Amino acid sequence: MMNKNPWLVVSRPLPQAPMRLFCLPYAGGGTAVYNTWHRYLPDTIELVSVRLPGRESRLMERPFTQLDALLPELGAALAEMSDKPFALFGHSMGAMIAFELTRWLRREKRPLPAKLLVSGFRAPHLPPNRPPIHHLPNAEFIAEMKLLGGTPQEVLAHTELLGLLLPLLRADFTLVERYVWEEERPLTLPITAFGTPNDPIATPAQLAAWQQHTSGAFATRLFSGDHFYLRKQTANLLAAVTAEITK
Repeated sequence: MMNKNPWLVVSRPLPQAPMRLFCLPYAGGGTAVYNTWHRYLPDTIELVSVRLPGRESRLMERPFTQLDALLPELGAALAEMSDKPFALFGHSMGAMIAFELTRWLRREKRPLPAKLLVSGFRAPHLPPNRPPIHHLPNAEFIAEMKLLGGTPQEVLAHTELLGLLLPLLRADFTLVERYVWEEERPLTLPITAFGTPNDPIATPAQLAAWQQHTSGAFATRLFSGDHFYLRKQTANLLAAVTAEITK
């Protein structure tokens, strides 16, 4: 049976799988980047992609610009599929959301993920490596998008399509750039940080600094590529994710 929750997309339902993997998007992204990931996962892991408002089938919904407003709704959306062990994976903005969602779940005394898998985002207590861009005029904002490389060139070159996506991109960058970490006791669940040696947004040292956010097991896994390494390193990344989840 297909899931009717607009927040959650299950490309390949595996109701008998003992573990779920929720995947959260990067800024401007949707579930598309995760659509094929189930091909690289064993039948013991059911992949669930998180579709935030403002993208894909939720394009007409207002995207969130404040984490405090997002977390309760996202937490409620995940509740119906938190009936078995699960892990959270997030890349870039998604890593930040996954971390803060885990802390929100703890505060609310909800089921916690068995593992937290963060990718392409500095440890949350560290300052960002680059100045904010969400407030820039369109031309400058688009120029920054080109430098970051996350938005396909065909989208950036298509005025009409870009016009549709700009509000989402601005909202997501607002969400990330206004994020302020507040100290709480460390998590106790295992954290694995994924990334690349060549990512100026999340350097290996900044990934290693995630260790202070858990009293449990911690590891880093580095791959070749840039900030969006997960597109070309899908098979290698999912092999590592599977190994982490099935430990």
